[in-house]
Amino acid sequence: MDATNSIIHLCSGGTSVVLDCIGSEMPIIAYWGAEIKNASQAVLESVALVTRTQAVSGGLERSPRLSLLPLASQGWQGTPGATMLRTSTGKFCFDFAVDSIDKTDSCIAVHASDPDGVQVKIAVEVTPSGLLSQQISVSNTDGREGLQVHDVAVSFPVPASAREILDTTGRHLRERQPQRHGFTVGRHVRESRRGRPGADATLVVAAGTPGFGFERGLVHAVHLAWSGNHRITAERGPSYSPFIQAAELLEPGEITLLPGETYTTPVALGSWGQGLSQLSHRFHEHLRQRTHHPAAPRPVTINTWEAVYFDMRLDRLKAIADAAASVGAERFVLDDGWFNGRRDDTAGLGDWFVDRTVWPEGLQPLWDHVDKLGMQCGLWVEPEMVNLDSDVGRNHPDWILRPDPNRLPVAGRSQYVLDLSNRAAFEYILKCLDDVLTQHPMIRYLKWDHNRDLLEAGGADGRAAVHNNTLAVYRLMDMLKQRHGGLEIESCASGGARVDFGILERTDRIWTSDCTDPLERLTIQKYTNLIVPNELMGAHMGPAHSHTTGRTHGLHLRAGVALLGHMGIEWDLSQVESKDLDQVRDWIQLHKKWRHVIHTGRAVYADLPQQTGADVRGVVAKDAQKAIYTYVQMQTSQTYPPAPVTFPGLDHDRIYTIQMVNTPATDQASFVGQSDLPWLHAIQPCTLTGQMLASVGIQVPNLLPETLIVFEVHAL
Repeated sequence: MDATNSIIHLCSGGTSVVLDCIGSEMPIIAYWGAEIKNASQAVLESVALVTRTQAVSGGLERSPRLSLLPLASQGWQGTPGATMLRTSTGKFCFDFAVDSIDKTDSCIAVHASDPDGVQVKIAVEVTPSGLLSQQISVSNTDGREGLQVHDVAVSFPVPASAREILDTTGRHLRERQPQRHGFTVGRHVRESRRGRPGADATLVVAAGTPGFGFERGLVHAVHLAWSGNHRITAERGPSYSPFIQAAELLEPGEITLLPGETYTTPVALGSWGQGLSQLSHRFHEHLRQRTHHPAAPRPVTINTWEAVYFDMRLDRLKAIADAAASVGAERFVLDDGWFNGRRDDTAGLGDWFVDRTVWPEGLQPLWDHVDKLGMQCGLWVEPEMVNLDSDVGRNHPDWILRPDPNRLPVAGRSQYVLDLSNRAAFEYILKCLDDVLTQHPMIRYLKWDHNRDLLEAGGADGRAAVHNNTLAVYRLMDMLKQRHGGLEIESCASGGARVDFGILERTDRIWTSDCTDPLERLTIQKYTNLIVPNELMGAHMGPAHSHTTGRTHGLHLRAGVALLGHMGIEWDLSQVESKDLDQVRDWIQLHKKWRHVIHTGRAVYADLPQQTGADVRGVVAKDAQKAIYTYVQMQTSQTYPPAPVTFPGLDHDRIYTIQMVNTPATDQASFVGQSDLPWLHAIQPCTLTGQMLASVGIQVPNLLPETLIVFEVHAL
């Protein structure tokens, strides 16, 4: 359509977006939220009209409004949507006029241009899952000179009622820790300069009504689908409405467009909901609607890292495989230490071929053994990294990202980062991985690690290279999957330091954290679940004594915390007593019984007061016919006996039965009440409506701290 006055309504997945388009001005999102029913033209025009503001004293003659690309030329006084420079003339101000808008039912493409030879295309879509997707392309159409692109940000308006911000921070072994504060005037900035999102990265910046939780409060959030440097900000000004922006963080000179070249931002995704659970479901469904989303049941996975570390003895690995198969594991992943020179973490990275001094017959004897046990085969790799003590490190030091030819950046874990934007380095790594997969066709799974940050990441030309390397990693994964149909990839990065929709578009699982301590995992998994659905979230039960925290926990807590994810084992099962193996088997059987619901249903979390010391989370089947919940008494409760707890997410009008699962791993000594709990010992199962379970709840047993029990709920 031509750039004339119009109101555009995009609607899909229960979400409506109304765009106010005035002449050749950049469109403005007048509304983003719940689907507008009976959206007549008159209603849509009124939505746009009532959101237009007026000029006020002491300000400009044009009231600032947040457009799809807010700039000073529009009277915008907040953070601009783009910062660019014509180096020869010093021009830094641009004024884009809309040339045309292409539209379908759920998406538009806005084409606009500046007289100085710059064009932009802004793609706006409401996805089938109800996410608001935006992406901006900037093209240098001037045939004479370059254009430096410093920053291009995608902007999302949020309601004026959004007075509280939630994001996450963290560190290695303790990712995704929530933090909240008031959404006051000013700019809240979360950014990563690590060349990857990082363990401290926030998956989303969310803004909502004060006190919003998982089941209450209107909340909007934005995620950037990008695995490199990035920035997400929340901003509020006295003269303009609050908004969230997301952008790739570009180093100086990283993007200079020559005539005819284009820079395209990562996709930014916005979600909303009445509570964080509803907001999260839109992200989950977006990933589940991928054409390549795993269709087969997610196999229970045993990973060898904490079981053996670098001790690559075939007999020991076979014994672990035997024990794993006996308890129901379905995939065996050989972790770090199998390739040339890799006797510890100081050498070998880059030499991706089997170390014959350790494996004189190669890996095939192990794969044959695993295959005979009925398990799938997986292998650990870290293709983006190199040790100086390796053939590649010695022969191709020019392949390493560095600030200049004479200086390396600070080392991390005795390793450096390969410049995969270097064609020779890329082709070498591609061939190595291709050869490994071709020579070992039983390997259908790669655990793809990334164990250090990128600092001073310069390419061969001396310019910042994080952008190009991020795209190269995507291309490498895509090519391997194209060449090896059915190959699955797990994204690991010092645990959970690379979790984003950019990497998830081409991977099938994420390693949530290197920490398997169940108390730590409760928070890590809860907030990873903001965007990552359960079936893609690696959750392993480890040994009783945690390797990362030194704490000791019972099997019911370790296995129960892993129950609602993509379940796995990080433990030398060959050293476990038979009675404990029986309990591991029971937990795996319980997971398999509920696996379809866990991996297709809606994840929910109860908003319990902190004083309860408890955690309730669950998964409700898509048809709300049944659900499974875990209840954890993390610490002693302020009330004694504990207060009733609620079970969210069920159909409020249906009647359900609820019962505690008798898992052999649950030590009855953990039940410390002085009398029976009446409803647990009633002759007939208790029947309650979904509304009662969500609002009133039930009295739970009095438990010792660090105890977990499981509840099953079924509709009558």
